[in-house]
Amino acid sequence: MQNALDEARAAAERGEIPVGAVVLGPDGEVIAGAGNRTEADSDPTAHAEILALRAAAAIRKSPRLPDCDLVVTLEPCPMCAHAISLFRVRRLIFGAYDPKGGGVDHGARIFDAPSCHHRPDIVGGVRETEAATLLRDFFQAKRQ
Repeated sequence: MQNALDEARAAAERGEIPVGAVVLGPDGEVIAGAGNRTEADSDPTAHAEILALRAAAAIRKSPRLPDCDLVVTLEPCPMCAHAISLFRVRRLIFGAYDPKGGGVDHGARIFDAPSCHHRPDIVGGVRETEAATLLRDFFQAKRQ
């Protein structure tokens, strides 16, 4: 989670919403990481999860990552949750819960849908306070 938090902080420094993600290989090594780039790329789909998963898939030369874990600082939105399913990620580990925009434990609950291709193991709330504080501080500073 530390690497994902570092990616989130770097995103915040660039003026992006501070969400970071890393893909871990079978032995726990970081294969790829990213922070949000929606503003920089003028792309509303440039979420940290999508970018990290795409990079890991390119490095591994495979559209599926069944022996990999995704660590992200915020509960993935429905778009990212569906992408996680399509990439066949083994485990999803996330920090802060997102009651408003989440797609895992809140909202659409993508992995509970009968049309879901793959449901990863899910661990939520890892370093939740730290991840939530990063987001809260970012938005508070934007409002000032």
